[in-house]
Amino acid sequence: MITREIQLTAQVTGSPTIDHFTVATTEVDGEVLVRTDQIGLAATYLELMRADCAIPVPAWRPGQRVGVATIGTVVRSDSPDLEVGDLVQSMTGWSEYSAGPAGSYVKLDRTLFADPGYHLGQGPTAYHGMAEVAAVSAGDVVFVSGAAGGVGSLAGQIARCLGATRVIGSAGSPAKVDYLVNELGYDAAFDYHDGSTADRLRELAPEGISVFFDVVGGEQYQGALQAARPGARFALCGSLSTQLGGAAQRFPQPDRTAADARGVTLLPFSCHHTPDQITAWREHFRTWLGEGRFVYPQTVVEGGIEDVPRAFLSLLGGSYRGNVSVRMPTPVS
Repeated sequence: MITREIQLTAQVTGSPTIDHFTVATTEVDGEVLVRTDQIGLAATYLELMRADCAIPVPAWRPGQRVGVATIGTVVRSDSPDLEVGDLVQSMTGWSEYSAGPAGSYVKLDRTLFADPGYHLGQGPTAYHGMAEVAAVSAGDVVFVSGAAGGVGSLAGQIARCLGATRVIGSAGSPAKVDYLVNELGYDAAFDYHDGSTADRLRELAPEGISVFFDVVGGEQYQGALQAARPGARFALCGSLSTQLGGAAQRFPQPDRTAADARGVTLLPFSCHHTPDQITAWREHFRTWLGEGRFVYPQTVVEGGIEDVPRAFLSLLGGSYRGNVSVRMPTPVS
């Protein structure tokens, strides 16, 4: 079958632009043919577009389809494991249709969540980091950087559900700060443009923080270190504040000497998840939603395949909040 997909025209060396992407026509064929219904977007994709990609995953090359997580509907199947009409998740990227072995698609339960797009969220990262890496429990005072993003907007709520006494978040605008407190249930939040992180944390958590979930790095990491209690755990997920520049600049080594001096344990972790980690997240997520203790924060952009690169660039620019996806138009029968 002939389909359209988004390919990389050149690897990114600074800030990405729309010229780094092109709509290409290609042929797909395989045991199963799937129509793409919704495409997940994440800031981490930018690293995979760089020639000096610093994460242990092969970088995308010019002329190669980009993107990762998608939700789709089976439209043709030669496999007994999948039927026409089944909802599936895959890592097939930014294309209108994909094809391949049945084993490369995961069949989803359409009744599990109110919206199939919930499967595209970054919950496994947020849950693994909070529940298993930082091991949040009753009595913890938790600070989440980048708290209005796809991971952070879930991480703070997870901390609350795990029994944290107080959850504080940072974001990049007054509107996002209001969103964190009034819609996602953060106890307090601040705009990181308004003064130093250390000063804001001393104000909002005078007793000190015991857990820091970091997706930003830079000044917010340094501020959290100054505000940490002895014995605090820092779950280090990313460094969005340094996403430009060379690989060493994008992924600076945390100051372990300063952390040791304050009795802080640094816990960097990978965003590549096992099936058990994904299952643990989905089970808890469904339970918390059913109990009314959780809000799923998402931005859904309506558009065709040609609109995906611009939506991705808008995500990088901070235009959206929560988990971001592009929902493709439903074909007319």
